[in-house]
Amino acid sequence: MSDSQKTAQVSAAVAKLYDTYPFPPEPILDEPPPGYNWRWNWLAAYNFCTGRKPGKQDIRILDAGCGSGVSTEYLVHLNPYAQVVAIDISAGTLEVAKKRCQSSGANRVEFHHLSLYDIEQIPGQFDLINSVGVLHHLPDPIRGIQALAKKLAPGGIMHIFVYGELGRWEIQLMQQAIALLQGDKRGDYRDGVQIGRKIFASLPQNNRLVKREQERWSLENQRDECFADMYVHPQEFDYNIDTLFELIDASGLDFVGFSNPSFWQLETLLEKAPELIERTQELTQRQRYRLVELLNPDVAHYEFFLSRPPLPKMDWLADNSLLIAVPELNPCIDGFPSKCLFNYDYQIINLSTTEIEFLQECDGVLTVSQIIEKITTTGNTTLTISEIRNLVKQQIIMLTP
Repeated sequence: MSDSQKTAQVSAAVAKLYDTYPFPPEPILDEPPPGYNWRWNWLAAYNFCTGRKPGKQDIRILDAGCGSGVSTEYLVHLNPYAQVVAIDISAGTLEVAKKRCQSSGANRVEFHHLSLYDIEQIPGQFDLINSVGVLHHLPDPIRGIQALAKKLAPGGIMHIFVYGELGRWEIQLMQQAIALLQGDKRGDYRDGVQIGRKIFASLPQNNRLVKREQERWSLENQRDECFADMYVHPQEFDYNIDTLFELIDASGLDFVGFSNPSFWQLETLLEKAPELIERTQELTQRQRYRLVELLNPDVAHYEFFLSRPPLPKMDWLADNSLLIAVPELNPCIDGFPSKCLFNYDYQIINLSTTEIEFLQECDGVLTVSQIIEKITTTGNTTLTISEIRNLVKQQIIMLTP
């Protein structure tokens, strides 16, 4: 069998799975979806990648592998000035996506029944490409990411989500067990789900596979669509740091960073051994990432941003540049104007009274220095430059130079 025939066979099997079990199986609403994912908001994502608010909002977004349209729906509602294009290989799932977006009023989206490999059929380039849970299901992920990279505009960013092998070890074992028991019926996904559920029901409660399922996945896997996607998928490649960066390097794009940077801090793991932290300074950044996942092997996925140069970045280290910048509230913080809110990493932040006063004045017109002067004049407290930098670091405010 030739490579093209193998690719076609795998693609057909993947399409069949999602025609049988459209994924994700979220309910269809007649209103915008609740909550948010800041990675799908152009302003918040660009600010995370560059340290500044983007200069435009009338952008093109590609949802590469949209599935049942959960991500597409968010991309439309969170980016009111954007043109959104969504593709998927499963015709059945794509119909669900269309119905979902139509129901919630996400009407600025153009759908295409298309393989990611054939994305060149869509004209033009995109400022933001979102591809969640797709590349690891391709027979040739490198070919897939290279196809996407060609569609990323200069200065654009790409958000990628792929599986990690260390945190999915038990899943891999169950996948193989189900496949063995299915035999010639492999590819009958309903049969695979039934076998998998019977296995879990039969194994002792102290079995490692059962315990991992109950700890991490059982709540979502009550739905057959989720169970099938996890345990009977016909094509999956799980990454570690080394193979992940082989994929990234093959794209020809720049690695911007993981979207959960706090997880990748060695200092958190080795804070009781400063001499070991000192030794890590001799390692490359990729070696440090590898060390983190070896010491904390609960990595079930990697979520990160890539970019095509030139991508301007601001660090705001100079006081003068920070003082003349214009601040605005990040659109994806949750809880303001209360004293307690969630930052971009879903960590609880407790604001001081002065910080709240500062944030209330961030209207996109006044500069940082003008706001400091205003709240100092009207109140009895002052806000330091370091406190403002912390608001920037926490992604609570966005700055325009």
